[in-house]
Amino acid sequence: MNKIRLVLALAECLLCAPAWQQPAAPERSSLASRELPLAELLAELRKGGYILYFRHAATDFSQNDERMKSYDDCDNQRNLIDKGRADARAVGAAIRELRIPVERVLASPFCRTVETAQLIFGRAEKMQEVRGGPSAPAGSERYAALRKMLATPVRAGSNLAVVSHGNPFYSVAGPPYLAEGEAAVIRPLGSDFQVFARIRVDSWEALRDAAGTRTRS
Repeated sequence: MNKIRLVLALAECLLCAPAWQQPAAPERSSLASRELPLAELLAELRKGGYILYFRHAATDFSQNDERMKSYDDCDNQRNLIDKGRADARAVGAAIRELRIPVERVLASPFCRTVETAQLIFGRAEKMQEVRGGPSAPAGSERYAALRKMLATPVRAGSNLAVVSHGNPFYSVAGPPYLAEGEAAVIRPLGSDFQVFARIRVDSWEALRDAAGTRTRS
């Protein structure tokens, strides 16, 4: 009973503490997500100025990263499965068919994110800031660099692709988690950003239908 009283007392103190003494909440976008109609979404993506944030494609959850010695040590990481590779190739084909312009492709340095980027776009620029995490400077918000990246305007006529993980996006944009292979369409606004759509792996066909480019068998 004494332990229970102690826990309750500590919780009460935390709730009553001044705001500056309470733990800071993760810095998320202050704007609610929007959902554009497919035809309008495609038109916007073709105009450019957006960020396509992808969670890596499907992986083998019997694997983990606990024994990895470096980001290049793919044998000791969780890697893509054949379905994930096929999904990434299909997404890349859809983006090309839909004529969505993408200039830079930034990827978390893990093997599964780099491979996803390469299969979708044919290239990948490794960048730790895309992942966030414990390497951030002491005292800084863990995903501050990623949040700043998602808020930084992208020039018209092209889009920026970011291939990363589920946790960083959840931390800066909120729920729900992105599924493996799912993309979020983000409009950077300078000091903030807004999610305009979420495109699951099987939703690219709907965009093809909206554009009239889907090949019928």
